[in-house]
Amino acid sequence: MRYLPIRLHPNQDLRAALEAQLAQENVRAAFVVQGIGSLGTAMIRFAGMSDATPLRGDMEILTLSGTLSPDGAHLHITVADAQGQVLGGHVAPGCIVRTTAEILVALLPDYGFSREHDSESGCKELVIRTQARPDASG
Repeated sequence: MRYLPIRLHPNQDLRAALEAQLAQENVRAAFVVQGIGSLGTAMIRFAGMSDATPLRGDMEILTLSGTLSPDGAHLHITVADAQGQVLGGHVAPGCIVRTTAEILVALLPDYGFSREHDSESGCKELVIRTQARPDASG
């Protein structure tokens, strides 16, 4: 496992930036361990809902965690608005960084994550596979 600290800048899409970073690192599995920062727009899909709800205004990211795979991210977030009201759910595309996002990602080069249909849940769920590492002896 290798840790990768990331700092996102204003106007970056949180989810898209993390998915792009995974591709850039040429790794097929990672966990977002934690994240803090701020958003100007949050697109959050609340539990049991099919669509994301847009939230606009100054928001602090209190927590961010989840998995990253070549099939996409599965991230959860909690945010607090300027009055301290806290909301959370699934991170959808369109969460736009306001000032910064500081994120710690754990890269897992020995694993490959994919999201595949699960007949029990009816959703695309995480599938974990081990990956052979190149022989270090050459």
